[in-house]
Amino acid sequence: MLNHTLDALDTYPFALLRGLLDDVAPPEGVERTMLQIGEPQLPVPPMVGEAIAAASAGWTKYPPNDGTPVFRQTVKAWLDRRYGLPTDLIDPDRNVLPIPGTREPLFMLGHVAIPEKKNGQVPVVLMPTPCYHSYWAAALAHRAEPHYMAATPENRYLPTADSVDKALLDRAAIVYVCSPANPQGTVADVAYWKAWIEAAQAHDFLLVIDECYSEIYPDPSKPPTGGLEGAVAAGGGSVGGSLKNVVVMHSLSKRSGVPGLRSGFMAGCPDVIAHYKRLVGFACSPTPLPVLEAAVGLWSDEAHVEAARAVYRANIDVAETLLGHHPGFVRPEAGFFVWMEVGDGAAVARKLWAEHGIRLMPGAFMAKEDSAGRNPGAPFIRVALVHETAKAEQALTRLAEAL
Repeated sequence: MLNHTLDALDTYPFALLRGLLDDVAPPEGVERTMLQIGEPQLPVPPMVGEAIAAASAGWTKYPPNDGTPVFRQTVKAWLDRRYGLPTDLIDPDRNVLPIPGTREPLFMLGHVAIPEKKNGQVPVVLMPTPCYHSYWAAALAHRAEPHYMAATPENRYLPTADSVDKALLDRAAIVYVCSPANPQGTVADVAYWKAWIEAAQAHDFLLVIDECYSEIYPDPSKPPTGGLEGAVAAGGGSVGGSLKNVVVMHSLSKRSGVPGLRSGFMAGCPDVIAHYKRLVGFACSPTPLPVLEAAVGLWSDEAHVEAARAVYRANIDVAETLLGHHPGFVRPEAGFFVWMEVGDGAAVARKLWAEHGIRLMPGAFMAKEDSAGRNPGAPFIRVALVHETAKAEQALTRLAEAL
C-alpha cells in the first residue's frame, strides 16, 4: 500500500540533527542559540502586515493558480532591473509563476520533468553534494536515480557541466544547481550558467537554478550573477535569449526575511511553466491573494533588502574577526552561512550543544556519501548567522571560545 521509496526521506537533515542532539541538553543557565537553520530573525518589514490587512477580502477567494497580472508584471520588472535583461526576454504571462517558497516546487518539478524512462534507461537527477534536501527527495520520490556531483574547494563548490560524463547527461531528467551555493556561499558567473544551459538544451534535461540566496551579498556594487543572464548568453546575446529547458527559483524567505510568508516565484521555460501551472491545479499550493499583494510590495522595494544585507554583512565581519584565525574558516562570497571545517562536524555539533548551548548543522547531514563511502560534508559545520548582529556576536564569541 505504501510507497516505500519515501522511507529514504528519513535522512531529512533536521531529523538527523534531532537524533544527534535530543539525548543531551545544555547546562542550566546556559543560553540556547539556534544557528542550525537559515531562518531570518530580523524584524519583518512593516509593509507586509499593512498589505495583507488592506487585501484581507482576498481570504474569501480561492487564489488563481498563476497569481495575478500585477504580481507577474512586478516579478518581470524586478528581474529586468536586477539582471539587466532584454525587455522581451520575460513574458509575465508565459514565463512567470508564483510559488509558495522554493521547497515545494523544487520537489514537485519531478512530476513535470522526470519520465519513466530517459533514452530507454532509468532517468537520472544530478545535484551537488552537499545540497538542499529537496533535490535528492525529488529524485527518490519520482523513482529516478540520484547522482551526486561532489561540491569541493577544487570546483569552488559549484560542479561544472563538463565534469559530468555525457552518458549521464543523456540520462538526466533534472539537474539542480544553487548559487550562491548553500551551504558554502560561492557564486557562479555567466560563463558557468551558459555552459549548464547549453548542456541542458543539448541533452534535453531541465536545469533548475536555485537562487534563493541571490540578494544576500557583501559588496553592493557586485550582486551575484543569475541564471537568466546565462540564458541570454546561451542565446548568443541576441535580444530575447534562450529560456528553453531552464527555470530559476526565487523566494522572499531570505531576501525579505519572511520565511513564514511562503512566497516566491519560478521563471523561465514557458513549457515548464505551463505544465507546472496545470499541476498546481491538482496538487500544489496557489499563493493566497493577500500574500500576493504583500509580495508585490516587497519585490518593488529595495530599502528593506539593503538594510538586512547590511546586518548579514556585519555578522560575517564579526565571524571573520572571531574565527578568521581558525584554519577551517573561509569567508563566504554571499549568503549568511559560515561553512567551516572542524574535523568531525557531527561530534563538534553535539559538543557545542551539550556544553555551550549552540545548535548548528553538521555538514554530513547535508551531503551524501560517494561511491567510496566518503561524505564530503563530514568534516564541516554550517553556522547560520540569521540574528541581529549583537546576538550573532554573542553566539560567535562562545563558538570561538569552544573551538
